[in-house]
Amino acid sequence: MIQAGRIMSVWRYPVKSMAGERVASADLTTLGVHADRTWAVRDVEHATTTGAKKLPGLLWCTARYRHTPPADAGPGHAPEVIIGFPGGGEISSSDPGVHRALSEYVDREVELRALPPMTDRRQYRTPMATKADLRTIFGLEPDEPLPDLSMFPVRKLAEITRYATPIGSYVDAYPVHILTSQSLASMAALAPDSEFDVRRFRPTILIDADAGSEHPEWDWCGGVLRGPHAALQPLIPTIRCVMPSHEQPELKRDREITRTIAAHSRRCLGAYGNVVTPGRIAEGDVLRLEPPARPSGDSVAGTLKRSLMRAVSAAIPNGRN
Repeated sequence: MIQAGRIMSVWRYPVKSMAGERVASADLTTLGVHADRTWAVRDVEHATTTGAKKLPGLLWCTARYRHTPPADAGPGHAPEVIIGFPGGGEISSSDPGVHRALSEYVDREVELRALPPMTDRRQYRTPMATKADLRTIFGLEPDEPLPDLSMFPVRKLAEITRYATPIGSYVDAYPVHILTSQSLASMAALAPDSEFDVRRFRPTILIDADAGSEHPEWDWCGGVLRGPHAALQPLIPTIRCVMPSHEQPELKRDREITRTIAAHSRRCLGAYGNVVTPGRIAEGDVLRLEPPARPSGDSVAGTLKRSLMRAVSAAIPNGRN
């Protein structure tokens, strides 16, 4: 194994799409950081989990647990959370008026929903996104192509098209999101007037990598990052939606953020990953890499997958009637 880098910061997000908490350390489970995203906002009209991609005002809300989350915090067991609104005012998840307060704030009928049990799959379902929905999510102009989703495993693609979030979690795709300071710096050098602040990209961990690559986390994909007590496996680059460009506290709205990522890094920044060895991670932990095994070349399976993805893309409806 070789030394990959050192953890600079660890992040937890009590409510999906609301401001995160930087924590000195956290326990990792196979579902990600313990007590991460145990709450989310649900769109009542469309009966699906929603977030700042469509309701950017959520980024201005804070969320904190009233008490230290217990060991069983997770699906079916969401600890009480306190939501803070911009300009002042707080409300508890246990307050019956929380749904009305959030609805008035975002000007849309919504509910605050606890993370459902893993057995209640219907709560995770979502209507199939249209191409118009995807353009909104990714902040695309009408003449811009949709992102290439072929890097996702077929099983994961089937999951994220059928469910709003993976079963047992309110994350978008994978349990952990890995980001390096080198990736942020490489993007900032291409757009010096933009602020590539870590808070825009909502990682699980930010790593100061030892490697000289512009995007070290991509080089790690397929390998295993081992810390003193836990291990992660970076899997695929993270496709970025429009969220990083949205305004939030101390960070102005900046479309150049997503334009730069789209133009110079295939609309990707960071890497999605799984937890392979649950345990505790902390700021300052040294991570060592078991390098990924590199395939010798393109495969028949890869060619078939790309053909399948083109067919899936063609089948996505253009928009709602």
